[in-house]
Amino acid sequence: MTMRRARQITSSRLLPVLAAGLLCGVTAADELTTGKDSPLEVPAWLFPLNPPAPATAAAPAADAGRALRLPGATATFREAELNNLFFAPDWRPDSHLPMPAIVARGRAPQVFACGYCHSPTGQGRPENASLAGLTADYIVRQVADYRSGARRSAWHGPYSPTDKMAQVSQHVTDEELAAAAAYFAQQRLTSRAIVVERATVPQMKVVGFVWVAEPDGGEEPIAGRLLETAPDPVRHERRDDTMRYLAYAPPGSLQRGEAIARSGGEVTLACTSCHGEGLRGAGPVPPLAGRSPTYLLRQLVAFRNGARAGPGGQPMRPVVASLAIDQMVAVAAYAASLPP
Repeated sequence: MTMRRARQITSSRLLPVLAAGLLCGVTAADELTTGKDSPLEVPAWLFPLNPPAPATAAAPAADAGRALRLPGATATFREAELNNLFFAPDWRPDSHLPMPAIVARGRAPQVFACGYCHSPTGQGRPENASLAGLTADYIVRQVADYRSGARRSAWHGPYSPTDKMAQVSQHVTDEELAAAAAYFAQQRLTSRAIVVERATVPQMKVVGFVWVAEPDGGEEPIAGRLLETAPDPVRHERRDDTMRYLAYAPPGSLQRGEAIARSGGEVTLACTSCHGEGLRGAGPVPPLAGRSPTYLLRQLVAFRNGARAGPGGQPMRPVVASLAIDQMVAVAAYAASLPP
């Protein structure tokens, strides 16, 4: 499926922004406006959705039971294990402390294994949050916001990564949540993406909720987008939490993002005033440095349209109120380029 220039969502009413923070609808009638009354729309390219599965015959039994591997990892897994939401593929078990049961296996049928989506080391992927480097209290508060409905996806339709998190929040116990939060708070975040500024980008398709370059697909203008791609779709699908993603940003994004982060760029408050020098966090305020740029961008949009309305997010309201989408792209790209 070749990626088309995203159809934008416009609306006729303004929702107040009531939120801030870091973790993960609106209807097509919802409009986002800047403080200067210019429109800010929810971009479809920011929410890559998997195409429908092709109607193909089941894989031969020999292939289904074949041991799959990753470079530098000693563990092996079968295809069924890599697609089991109640199983966290732990390719490098020596790289972290033993996982609590809720992280490793979840609790069927409603609570998926935390480590399946967020990885055993909390690195996450572009479609969901990196939990490593966050405080346990912050993680607990975000799940509480999902549970209350104060935190939702900014996208106007189904978006499975966020929808699954909302489901888990309704069924996880306080004890399970506390164990998972304490575990992930002990993990150390590694840089998730290499940010590259380019005026043109490869034609793309979607694999596992992330963009992948089409072989021999040619190039197209980046057109203001921030596109995070898997350089190796096999490693992405096998949930390799050591792979770094490749993020394309429009030329000049990093310089513009740095200006906004450090001084506000004459359009907003400086990001560093709350998130600290180098955007590495300050006390209860979460670190942004080194995290997935498209994940960060989705959160800025969610703060702006009220999809993230938790009580702890009030400080973000004036920050996003006057930011246009290209400014959000620049800030997210800059934050992702910093060392965690």
